[in-house]
Amino acid sequence: MEHAKFYEEIADGPAQGAAYWMHTDDNVRVRVGTYGGKIDRKGTILLFLGRFGYVERYGRVAKDFDKNGFATVVIDWRSQGLSDRMANDPNTGHIHRFSDYQKDVAAMVRAAEELNLPKPWYLVGVSMGACIGLRAMLEGLPVAACAFISPMFGIKMSRLQRVAAWPLSWAAQTVGLGHIYVPGESGEIYILNTPFEENNLTHNADMYEYWVNQARAVPNLQIGGPSMAWLYQGLAECRGLSKMHSPDIPCITFCGELDELVENHAIKDRMERWPNGIFEMIKNAKHDVLTEPPVIGGEVMNQIVGFFSDSRQVE
Repeated sequence: MEHAKFYEEIADGPAQGAAYWMHTDDNVRVRVGTYGGKIDRKGTILLFLGRFGYVERYGRVAKDFDKNGFATVVIDWRSQGLSDRMANDPNTGHIHRFSDYQKDVAAMVRAAEELNLPKPWYLVGVSMGACIGLRAMLEGLPVAACAFISPMFGIKMSRLQRVAAWPLSWAAQTVGLGHIYVPGESGEIYILNTPFEENNLTHNADMYEYWVNQARAVPNLQIGGPSMAWLYQGLAECRGLSKMHSPDIPCITFCGELDELVENHAIKDRMERWPNGIFEMIKNAKHDVLTEPPVIGGEVMNQIVGFFSDSRQVE
């Protein structure tokens, strides 16, 4: 494994942070990061972030996991962070097929195995990362339990937008224009072009400033809007997963009552079909409930680590 660039100064994570290059089965170079790989850990969090995610983005969250006895491993998905970009315009959130993310998961698991990260492993999936994570668990991802934060089991849009999104995104990909931005989107960096008061991610001003400072310090970690191919593939993956059973793995899920990005009713439907699954709707919370102010985000963190610790005792 080759060491990769890791921006410790902007991550503000626990000690022993590091990053590594891995190559996927289709020869895409992805960056995998680790936080706190001590031997005496309770286990390791496989942190699957969303469409804006990169290794350093959740450094402070990894610090909280570390304080609670867990190591963390996280990946820059293809077209994100320092991993290879799939479109000529590097700001495009672009993929060819949603299943390609599973190749990234496989590379992340190989890295965790080669680094001998403490077991048991637990999955924390945020937004798109939860969608990727659900598919991975259905395909055998070896985790003892999972926690989902506003999982992308459905993409929120109006009825008119949804009617138009399917044929337009399919047509764009079919005629070789899958790389173009979704109408209304661009290469602009959301976190740098949206005032805190108007953001749809968190009520936590300190966390938002932390992300803004990261984007200003290392702009090449960021991406802009999604491509038409990402939209079509994302819609198709959500539909496909909705027809599949829930894995027999302990799961706790949190959604923000004010979420503007994912469909909460699709999440509730999934959790009603999850054996012994726990679902919590967080009042007055936006999309990223784990980074909301401590009265909310801190309680979500406590519930997650408690849930994982309980599942470990059952084993």
